[in-house]
Order: sequence, then structure tokens, then C-alpha cells
Amino acid sequence: MTKVNFCKFHGFGNDYIVIENEELNPIEDLSEFTKRICHRHTGVGGDGIAVLEKLESEAEYSCRIINPDGSEAGFSGNGTRCAVAYLYYKNLFSRENLRLKTKSGVKNYQLLKREDGTFWFLAELGKPKFDLPFNKQANEALPKEFQDLPIVSNIVLPGLGIVVRDFFQVDVGNPVTCIFVEDFNEYDWRLVGRTIESHVSMFPEKTNVVFIKIVDESNIEIRIWERGAGETSSSGTCSIAAAVASAQTGRTGRKVSVHAEGGTTEAVWREDDEMLITGRADLAFCGDFYV
Repeated sequence: MTKVNFCKFHGFGNDYIVIENEELNPIEDLSEFTKRICHRHTGVGGDGIAVLEKLESEAEYSCRIINPDGSEAGFSGNGTRCAVAYLYYKNLFSRENLRLKTKSGVKNYQLLKREDGTFWFLAELGKPKFDLPFNKQANEALPKEFQDLPIVSNIVLPGLGIVVRDFFQVDVGNPVTCIFVEDFNEYDWRLVGRTIESHVSMFPEKTNVVFIKIVDESNIEIRIWERGAGETSSSGTCSIAAAVASAQTGRTGRKVSVHAEGGTTEAVWREDDEMLITGRADLAFCGDFYV
């Protein structure tokens, strides 16, 4: 039996199990291990694991994010924030600014404050991309249950030939499809998210889906369906993607408060295209998992 040491953190309820890479040396199948440890009933429970490894150049540490279904994510705003909080909590890093290498590039984190097991960070996430893998020629119809869904008339990305028209695509380290809605209660966003996430004829690499309700020029409300994880209470990448989509389509300014069910992320899309988010990571507990 192998013992794996971990600490569990969450960012506004979006929870990640943080593990140092050497702890996983005896693990033969990382995907299957992740499924086991993330299981809500028989494991620790989590929206994914964050695997940290110390580096000698380019960045101080690297971080891999593995989803609870065993797939690897390109990036996670909350997951990496939890990983960085782990480094400060374990006294493995003490300087104010940290560079973290991820699958989607090096990200910069600034520790703003610490209160016991709560850590606040400003993260620089790079620049958005708008050329996601997307099959615009796909003519496969969405399921019939989509036919009567309420929609908004503005078509941000035309030529799709499907019912869910008002959506916008952006890559913020992960691919995100942003759908603008008027009322979450009258829109079956879970059904839409579940279907679009794995609609591989349109999205060959699958996609995260965030649903956006505009409150005013400085505030938006979101609901989240994450690729490989399903419904989550918060998401750093979906929050900044929603902010970029809202600003790019003229619905808000470039600085917005993004209100998710788990909490509020402050998002800024600067004039130089750099994306910034401010959020917290809270320690839940540490322990050993036996496999």
C-alpha cells in the first residue's frame, strides 16, 4: 500500500488536491489515481489535483492540473492559485512574486495578503486567444431538447447553424465557450453545458462553458460547466473568459467583478491585452491518501 501526502485547498468552493510530484513516483497510472482521490464518496473529493514540481530555470515551480475524469487541463485559475497557496503554507516559497510554469505557459502570482489558512493573490494569466479549435462547417444538429431554449438575438459568432446562438469563444489557457443569458432560472444551463462540452463535432478538444448574466457595466454573474469536471461553484479561467467576452462585445468595461455561486473574482483585461484576476485560496485540510 502506498501513502500519498496532500493538502486540499479551495478557491471559492472550487476545490483542488495539491500534491508534490515526488509523492506520485510510485503511482503507475496518474489518470486512474486522480479519479480515485477526487471521488466525492470514496476518496478525498475534489474538482481536480494540482501536481507541483520545483524547477531550476524559467519558473520557480511547475504545476499540472488533472481533472477528476483523469484528463489533463491546459490551465486552471483556481487550481494553480491553490497550488501556489500550498507553497506558502508549507514554507517552500516566501518571496512576494512567484513564476509558475503551466501547460499553457508561465503565469505570475503576487501574494497580496495571508490570514492564517487564507491566501489572496493577484495573478497575471497572459493574453487571450480567439482562434480556438472549432469546426465551423459542422452540420450535426444539437439534440431536440435545444429547439425551444430561450435565446438572445445578438449572434457573436455567426455561421454555426445551431439554436444556441449568442456565444463567444476565447482561449484563456483553457478553451471557454461563453454564452450570454438573461435569466439562469429560465435557462437550462446545465443541459446546455453538458451537451456543448462534449460536442466533439464542433469542439474537437472539448470546451469549458460559462453562462453570463450582465448586471451592469462593472458586474457580471456566471454559472460554470467545466471540461472534465462538470458543474463547479467557481473557476478562475471561466471568470476571466467571461470578463473578456463581456468587454469584447461591448457589454461591460475591461474591469469587472465576476460573481459566481462560490464567491467573487475581480477580473481585469488590460489595454495591453494582459488578463489579471484577484482571488483567494483557502486551506481545507491536509492528510494522507492510501492506494
